[in-house]
Amino acid sequence: MTRSIVMAAWAAALLAGVAQAQTVRLPEAEAKKAVTQKVDPEYPPMARQLRLSGRVQLEVYIDEQGAVEKVEAANGNPILTAAASNAVKKWKFTPVQAGGKPAKAVTTLTFDFKL
Repeated sequence: MTRSIVMAAWAAALLAGVAQAQTVRLPEAEAKKAVTQKVDPEYPPMARQLRLSGRVQLEVYIDEQGAVEKVEAANGNPILTAAASNAVKKWKFTPVQAGGKPAKAVTTLTFDFKL
């Protein structure tokens, strides 16, 4: 009996931790509206010299306070992706709410580099 009570308490604690760690997926348009501080990416000199252009997509992870927690390249040239990633790391967002509580969020942001 004691073992089943301990297992039930452990399961409840585990589920509570999962609920707190909920991450909300934000559509790109909604995420762009939630930006409160934005730094535009600089065109990398090497990319300009090599005449590189193209689209970059980043997966951006936002913490409960609206700060960028992590950026991962999803698609695009590595030189251009690095420039976009460095800029996005300085962005701030309006904190996301889920169920009336602050929540982490993830979104995809797209950048077009054109010469």
